[in-house]
Amino acid sequence: MANPCSSMPSSFVTFIIIFQVLCTCTMYANGCYTSIISFGDSLADTGNLKQIYYNTNQQSLHFFYPPYGETFFHTPTGRCSNGRLVIDFIAESIRLPLVRPFVGVKGRHMMALRRGVNYAVAGATALDSSFLAANGVVNPMTNSSLRVQLGWFKRSLPMLCANVPDCKHFLGHSLVLMGEIGGNDYNHALLAGKSIDELETYVPLVVEAIISAVNEVIELGAKSLLIPGNLPIGCSPVYLTMYYGFDNVEYDNSTGCITRLNKFAEYHNELLKIELSKMRESHPDISFIYADYYNAAMQFFRSPNKYGFTNGALKACCGGGGPFNYNVSVACADSSSNVCVQPDTYANWDGLHLTEAAYKVIYKSVFEGPYAIPQFQSVCPAFIRQDIDGKSSSI
Repeated sequence: MANPCSSMPSSFVTFIIIFQVLCTCTMYANGCYTSIISFGDSLADTGNLKQIYYNTNQQSLHFFYPPYGETFFHTPTGRCSNGRLVIDFIAESIRLPLVRPFVGVKGRHMMALRRGVNYAVAGATALDSSFLAANGVVNPMTNSSLRVQLGWFKRSLPMLCANVPDCKHFLGHSLVLMGEIGGNDYNHALLAGKSIDELETYVPLVVEAIISAVNEVIELGAKSLLIPGNLPIGCSPVYLTMYYGFDNVEYDNSTGCITRLNKFAEYHNELLKIELSKMRESHPDISFIYADYYNAAMQFFRSPNKYGFTNGALKACCGGGGPFNYNVSVACADSSSNVCVQPDTYANWDGLHLTEAAYKVIYKSVFEGPYAIPQFQSVCPAFIRQDIDGKSSSI
């Protein structure tokens, strides 16, 4: 019996070969990764929580409305900022599409996520909601903890790749962003009135949850993972406002940030780095990149003018007034809130989250500077530093 392909016109066969070559070149244009897979919270969520609320007809949250998204997307996308997040700058820099949220994509459309899929959910915690609730901490936004996100990932994997070898190849050529995650375990607890001493007992559990998630994706085939630490929460307007006027609060003279809260964030980060060092020893064939968000951000908290934040790093661009333009009763996007004219001159966006300009500094410091262990270019030598322009996107 004749080969059914033998009757194809040679020109058509040539077209197929060229098409395959072009696709391969496009996928490997960055030299290292064909996809980004993301887990985490509002520092990485590109629209999952917004879609969850839409699907369940829940009352919308303030960051689903303008002025969120005004700087780059010109519409709210579900990102907790005025524009792009670190994950967006990463995708642009390694020449991949902006990473789409997983929630709401079904069936054959799942293949569109093969070059990037985001499971991160704003408000998410590393520990399960049930554990936090048992300790008197309620997550008012979502129960989509890190374990829930991993469940979505595992269930969607058969729709992203054809079989076990294909999945191994897919994951082995993906950059996995594991966080930032854990910040909300502490935020929800602090806002519930828990003491920092009590919070310190959570830290080993939070780090254990992160490392457990790292192990799970490694077992499935992941080879390159970026694991960020926590930001300096003592510099957040929400806490600067919360502790404003307290006589027993110590401030860092060089930044104006709350010393004890920043030391707590450093404690989390040190434990995470210790566990990642152990992972490198036990998995020498895996790349574990610690992203030092804390010290990357401390650059502009120490020297805001140097980075263009002429209106300071401790006052929110969008908020409800007060010394730090933050009011727990008046959220950004509320009718009585105020929004600055030039967000790029502020490091903080809404009291808890940063502006696009601040996230860009963190991205450049981690991916092009010294704030990664090991440095990113040692893991991906083909990575080329390039300027990230400010062109608008329809995504």
